[in-house]
Amino acid sequence: MARSKKAGNGHTARSESPVSPTSPDKPTGPLSIIIAPEDRDVIKVNNVNATELKNACDDAVKRYLSRPELFNQIYLHTDVRLGLGWASVFVAAGTAFYGYKVDFEKAKPVVWVGLIFYILLTVVQSLYAYFIEGNIVYVGKRKTFSRRIVSERITLESRTVPVKGSTPPAYGLSVSYVRSASSGKSLLAKGKTQRVEGYNNFFDEEGTMDQDRFEKWVGELVEEAMEGKQS
Repeated sequence: MARSKKAGNGHTARSESPVSPTSPDKPTGPLSIIIAPEDRDVIKVNNVNATELKNACDDAVKRYLSRPELFNQIYLHTDVRLGLGWASVFVAAGTAFYGYKVDFEKAKPVVWVGLIFYILLTVVQSLYAYFIEGNIVYVGKRKTFSRRIVSERITLESRTVPVKGSTPPAYGLSVSYVRSASSGKSLLAKGKTQRVEGYNNFFDEEGTMDQDRFEKWVGELVEEAMEGKQS
């Protein structure tokens, strides 16, 4: 055990202790925040439908990480897809209305242009969802203030691992985490973790979700990434 040293004025000077888990330098992890059972709604799905199982897990991830003490969800991908979708709807509606009001022969050039724009917008929306958004189910950020401004960004991707032999379908989750300071110039931590767990471990025979078990599973994976682990 380290001994304390006496200061010049006769008083005993305390030795510095390491940073505690509750130190402002250590970001709050999801496992440190307890959720009361009465604050949860029962989640029940058709447990033979892999799409319903995945959607239920994705929604649970979003609720779990978007609590006030944790991260603020970023809706960029959703906004882009919605913007492209609404743009294609307006183009289609405007083209149809113009073709209805104007003589067919005169309206043909404008109708062709509208049709081409509609196809382009639809293709861009599909390409964006496939190549850019991909399997991303959640993007969140957080800023904390102690001796400096610390920024955190977290991205989660999910997928369903299909049945293999006697192995039931499973939920695959990947977490990417970055913590930095000085507007991103100083990297404090960077981690990427992933894990796969069978849906049957989170849902009972009636399709009711064990939210406490699922959240603990997600929380452990997220905190491993926050600690800079790679798996």
